[in-house]
Amino acid sequence: MAETIIKIDLNKSAYENDKIHNRWHPDIPLVATVKPGDDFIVECYDWTGGQIKNDDNADDVRDVDLSQVHFLSGPIGVEGAEPGDLLEVDILDIGTFEESQWGFNGFFSKQNGGGFLTEHFPDAQKSIWDFNGMFTKSRHIPNVEFAGLIHPGLIGCLPSKDLLDTWNKREAGLVATDPERVPELATLPNGDTAHMGQLKGDAARAAGAEGARTVPPREHGGNCDIKDLSRGSKVYFPVYVDGAGLSVGDLHFSQGDGEITFCGAIEMAGWIHLRVNLIKDGVKKYGIKNPVFKPSPIKPRYDDYVIFEGISVDEDGGQHYLDVHVAYRQACLNAIEYMTKFGYTKAQAYAILGCAPVEGHISGVVDIPNACATLWLPTGIFDFDINPSADGPKKMTSGGMDVPLSKDKE
Repeated sequence: MAETIIKIDLNKSAYENDKIHNRWHPDIPLVATVKPGDDFIVECYDWTGGQIKNDDNADDVRDVDLSQVHFLSGPIGVEGAEPGDLLEVDILDIGTFEESQWGFNGFFSKQNGGGFLTEHFPDAQKSIWDFNGMFTKSRHIPNVEFAGLIHPGLIGCLPSKDLLDTWNKREAGLVATDPERVPELATLPNGDTAHMGQLKGDAARAAGAEGARTVPPREHGGNCDIKDLSRGSKVYFPVYVDGAGLSVGDLHFSQGDGEITFCGAIEMAGWIHLRVNLIKDGVKKYGIKNPVFKPSPIKPRYDDYVIFEGISVDEDGGQHYLDVHVAYRQACLNAIEYMTKFGYTKAQAYAILGCAPVEGHISGVVDIPNACATLWLPTGIFDFDINPSADGPKKMTSGGMDVPLSKDKE
């Protein structure tokens, strides 16, 4: 039986647990040390540290303090790990807590985080998803059920001081190009809500003031939100500090490619079973700049899809040059409009795309001026036929139900 080296208590604040941190900084002390070849279990809070509740009110999503996130378990040291090595991490298993068989999906208010389609969904909304073994469904979204592919949205190693400085410089430079933008262009260091694990006092305050926020993916991995990093996956992370400093969190029960609602997966607390090994000098040997991984051999198997195309022409008819972001947004909007013909509200359709195992593909980036992206919606997640037919779409949902919404405070 593998040892659980980091434990959490869902009834206590993540700030009370000194094996948890919510910033990236090389001075955060290692909370445990393992050897190459060891396997171990780590428990994780949901990414907000329990700010979101299992109810039918979206006020908590509207009012969530995003300066706190993400709460990560770690950092974990690996004996012998040195800068330039590759840390090989096997995800052996991952699961839910018996006492917490639910997760949440949210659209953040445009004034507080926003999201991929925030211009279309500017208000906070929330759906709750109940787990039944490997399957999930929501009381807020009828006629849909699917198998989850549980994975960590966020996993990576501590940065070196030079790498941390690089992150902060380039992200501050981006924010400076449009400092009043809502949502902001990047989340810069904020020491007020920093939790630096076992680092205390003045040292913690100093590190918190420059610690990188956990919101984006970066060279070390971080918040990549890759749904295929699940049971059986193997990930190779560049090492930047002695001991590597592996941290993990932001567990998802299921997610569509792109995590398009920002709080876009089914977010959950849970546990993950890992094994680590080292490839000495692996960064140079393999020319690694960002992590590489092998996907899980286990995934929900859906064989039939309705596939929606999008091109790099925006909602207002504006032409963009080979812009995959615009193209994928159009594919998502096309899928949402399609699902409304079967009785779903636009918010319900948006939540489905964020939570269900939809696939996103970059389908063309050479045919000027339009990039083409596609969104693959599995038909098997619905309890009715959602394929096009000569008879036309039929309203299948019962009506009178929607994803709870909370308007911004005046």
